[in-house]
Amino acid sequence: MSVLSCAGLGVTIERKPILRGVDLSIEAGTVTAVVGPNGAGKSTLLACLAGLRKPTAGAARLDDVNLSVLRSRDRARRMAFLPQTPEIAWAVEARTLVELGRTPFIGARGQGQEDRAAVDRAMAAANVSVFEHRIVDTLSGGERARVLIARALAGDPEWLLADEPLTGLDPAHQLDVAALFRRLAGDGVGVVVTLHDLSMALRMADRIIVLAEGAVLTDEPPARALRPEVLRRAYGVEATLTQGPGGPLIDVIRRA
Repeated sequence: MSVLSCAGLGVTIERKPILRGVDLSIEAGTVTAVVGPNGAGKSTLLACLAGLRKPTAGAARLDDVNLSVLRSRDRARRMAFLPQTPEIAWAVEARTLVELGRTPFIGARGQGQEDRAAVDRAMAAANVSVFEHRIVDTLSGGERARVLIARALAGDPEWLLADEPLTGLDPAHQLDVAALFRRLAGDGVGVVVTLHDLSMALRMADRIIVLAEGAVLTDEPPARALRPEVLRRAYGVEATLTQGPGGPLIDVIRRA
């Protein structure tokens, strides 16, 4: 089983420590949520785990390979990264944008039947097939977000790393994407997401990593990771964990 890990991971930018001594080991086939207050280092950690940012200390590894030495094409064949604020440079059809997710696999002869089938599967999984011929900049923000998820899935990645993938989605589509991530994990894909919605993290994740001031505050199953004392230390709030009809919920009461 594939493992994504880091040891002693640190990132310093302009003499400011963003991450400090992060040690993690994540197995494929699970959904891991990374949460924490603004500025905790969530996006930086995800970029390091995706091999897109070189740490200033320690290392991130995919299985036994240091991500900093893995060729970008080889990395892109195994890992998909969905940034928090993706840029769409051209006014293209939604399907054309999703097809870009097959780029690491396409040879000199261009797309083949396998590539087209992978794009069809990705668009169906993200529920965007209905507007495959729509120009991307005519779609709503939530629709574009789902098209970008489809692009990430088009490469049939072993790992999907997504930075705030639920932002801009309405509640129904948030639930759809959460269910999609659970299905991917069930199929053996490693899913690592950063989230602000703690209740959604509770419902979606097998494991929650809480970051605070660039360090791991706790790394545990959801209900343990988001217990009141952890929320107090990480977010400075008094909160309780309750069981709602649809699953566990975080009830934030006041500042600590």
